[in-house]
Amino acid sequence: MRNKWQHTWKLNTYITKQIHTRTVKAWQAIRNWGFISLFLAGVSLSIFMSACSGANVDKTGNTIANSGGDLNLTFVSYSVTKAAYEQIIPQFREKWKKEHNQNLTFTESYDGSGSQTLNVIDGLSADVVHLSLGLDIDKLVQTGFIQPGWEKEAPNNAIVTQSVGAIAAREGNPKNIKTWTDLTRPGVSVLTANPKTSGGARWNFLSLWGYVIKTGHDEKQALDFTSKVYKNVPVLPKTARNASELFFKQGEGDALLNYENEMILSKQKGEKFSYVVPDVNISIDNPIAVVDKNAEQHGTRKVAEAFVQYLYTPEIQREFAKIGFRPVNNTIAKELGSTFPKVKTLFKAEDLGGWNKIQQQFFNEGAIFDQIQAQKSSK
Repeated sequence: MRNKWQHTWKLNTYITKQIHTRTVKAWQAIRNWGFISLFLAGVSLSIFMSACSGANVDKTGNTIANSGGDLNLTFVSYSVTKAAYEQIIPQFREKWKKEHNQNLTFTESYDGSGSQTLNVIDGLSADVVHLSLGLDIDKLVQTGFIQPGWEKEAPNNAIVTQSVGAIAAREGNPKNIKTWTDLTRPGVSVLTANPKTSGGARWNFLSLWGYVIKTGHDEKQALDFTSKVYKNVPVLPKTARNASELFFKQGEGDALLNYENEMILSKQKGEKFSYVVPDVNISIDNPIAVVDKNAEQHGTRKVAEAFVQYLYTPEIQREFAKIGFRPVNNTIAKELGSTFPKVKTLFKAEDLGGWNKIQQQFFNEGAIFDQIQAQKSSK
């Protein structure tokens, strides 16, 4: 931040000195050359001032895109979407160039959803965010980066991708892991990411908790069940992608909890394993939003909004589906319905009280997840 401030200060100082120099030269022109020279000096000063004001500078010292010139869009998302956007972003750039005759570049960032939220708050200048859960978008609302009502600014309440929870097991499933309950068995090593940094890990936690509640049991039983699963979790990687790498690349764990789309993508990459989508499952709803504060400063609102809308088109929903996301476009969902296993009981975060209640009950400092970890450490 200090370097950015110094950059802005130096630029302002440079402009001030140049204006001062031009002004002095203008007065010299009055003294030495008379009215005509003054006119020419004034024209020179006006051109210089226009040039300076044309390339506006934001508070971080970055140049704001001018209308009609090339544009850069800063896009921030959670780690498991990267494979999809490697295909989608070039298509949008080509479309934008064709329709607007304007070159568009993307600055992209992928990491755990919770970490990305903090990164934006701390200065990662995102124009658009696609995060794992609505709670993270709400944090950007609370800090003034996104205006309230963001969920009404895009189709489907701004949910752009969907998935469900899945369990991966070693090839041939030697430990016969088929249900959430199997994860509680002694000797079954389970991999899942850290809910403090990963949105995917929060969905995993809620899948376990919600499974107990949705099968007719109470919260005490849900706590006991979830604690037994986490007792079998030896490490908590930062992101869902990190957890996948530990399981597939380093051979750790007997079971991996992750998005269904991560399982499908791993299969496409040639990984050898078994996986199951449990019958009682959570709808993993991933939202997208324009970061109003940054888009206004950068002059990128028009292209940011166009990019968001583009992600809901049939062709791009098919792109998401290719790597395992369940389409949110109803037509494409019906078209590809046979691609995905049916889930008998599908519940949502709202069924567990909504994200504000979920955060307070499970993931705040000292809440249920911390209590489970503390109990685990004491044994």
